Amino acid sequence: MIRTENLFFKYEDEKDPEKYAVKDINLHIADGEFVVIIGHNGSGKSTLSKLFNGIYHPTSGKIIIDGLDTSDDSLIWEIRKRAGMVFQNPDNQLVATIVEEDVAFGPENLGLSPEEIRTRVDEALESVKMTAFKRKPPHHLSGGQKQRVAIAGILAMRPKCIIFDEPTAMLDPSGRREVIHTIQHLNRSEKMTVVHITHFMDEAVHADRIIVMDKGAIVLEGTPKEVFSQVDVLKEIGLDVPQVTLLSYELIKSGVRVSPENLTVEELVESLCRLK
Repeated sequence: MIRTENLFFKYEDEKDPEKYAVKDINLHIADGEFVVIIGHNGSGKSTLSKLFNGIYHPTSGKIIIDGLDTSDDSLIWEIRKRAGMVFQNPDNQLVATIVEEDVAFGPENLGLSPEEIRTRVDEALESVKMTAFKRKPPHHLSGGQKQRVAIAGILAMRPKCIIFDEPTAMLDPSGRREVIHTIQHLNRSEKMTVVHITHFMDEAVHADRIIVMDKGAIVLEGTPKEVFSQVDVLKEIGLDVPQVTLLSYELIKSGVRVSPENLTVEELVESLCRLK
């Protein structure tokens, strides 16, 4: 679904000729995969998401989205139909005064028939469990509900992939849970390719693969168990790990032989029970 080749990107106002926001990124994201990209502020993860969507063009190297090269301006609209993007602030993506009209905005711009638009809007709202709110004004919704409407607006375009650029950063814990459940549903039930950029480590534990970025480069890559077991490496670049993993790490340092790959309370309990 997404492939990068020797990808470099530098902001135009960057005075240091050696400083790249993204440097030498080579990765492949398969159809239906759930990939989480983590890193501290300034690591390059949000810049990478905007490169995926054609908002930025590579300084050098290539990005191929479903077979289409993002450096070809004539393909950008088609690329954005195939790889939709959800940003941090849902208010920046809501354009209408009624929820269903907002979700219809994208399909209308595709020139679809009213019947097809109606079908897509209904299906998209059902996918994010917001059908009951379709006649509500967006400003009457909670942060989590607004973000789910923003996701529905992308779904109505029928993309093959959705890129989430820190979609829970501005939400309270309840709103975060709503959005994360929606993202997991889209990947597991709708078989949609998901790229989720976040700085919340607990949002990454259910991914197929985690990519860790630092100073514009990929420094770790693997399954959640493989990545989060590298506690010392993550701490060195200023990242936390899930609390259960950290507890396992401290237990191991104290001489308790639990697994270093525990991600959930249930896994830690099972690991402790085995000691008996």
